[in-house]
Amino acid sequence: MKLSITLLITFFSTICLAQLPKGFVYAQDVIEDLAVQLKYCQDDNFVGEQIDGYKKEIVIMTNQAAQALKKIQDTLKKQGLGLKIYDAYRPQRAVNHFVRWAKQINDTLKKHDYYPNVKKQNLFKKGYIASKSRHSSGSTVDLTIVNLETGEPLDMGSPFDFFGPASWVKNSNLTTQQQSNRDLLQKVMTTNGFRNYSQEWWHFTLRGEPFRNQYFDFPVE
Repeated sequence: MKLSITLLITFFSTICLAQLPKGFVYAQDVIEDLAVQLKYCQDDNFVGEQIDGYKKEIVIMTNQAAQALKKIQDTLKKQGLGLKIYDAYRPQRAVNHFVRWAKQINDTLKKHDYYPNVKKQNLFKKGYIASKSRHSSGSTVDLTIVNLETGEPLDMGSPFDFFGPASWVKNSNLTTQQQSNRDLLQKVMTTNGFRNYSQEWWHFTLRGEPFRNQYFDFPVE
């Protein structure tokens, strides 16, 4: 009997610990057919290892951001397209991981793939790494558009998290198709309540975000 009671207490404690803070949701519960590839939950990212705080490949964000993305997903699905999330809510401990890595100048394992033309010691100065991130407030997302039938992302002219002018929103060195794809992403996001970041075509923050300048640190799980 004592064992059963202990197990029940453990079970309900686990449920309580797993609950998200008020105002946050799991995006997959809100948005149908959402493609997910959390780059920081694996080692295929600019650091080259799984990032602190990313325990499960699941998308967390504020309810307001999720509802806005649901409208965008519904719009894109009419064209056989959909959203693919690379990152959303990001724990502060993950940002701290980025900062520690950026200070390790000799660790350039992924330089060729992600920042071939940027000196690592300049990542802070150029704004690619910072001690605080809007992602930690829960209403910023990194995403792209995919073909729902094939699952393949549209060609945006540079990979996600590529540090350099090739990823700037106003990059003019694009093919006609790449420019069209970027224009579609920018239009569908900005007309549905998000604002972009000029140096990253994939990065958007919800206007009027509910937790602006609040930086959460609960894990992604």
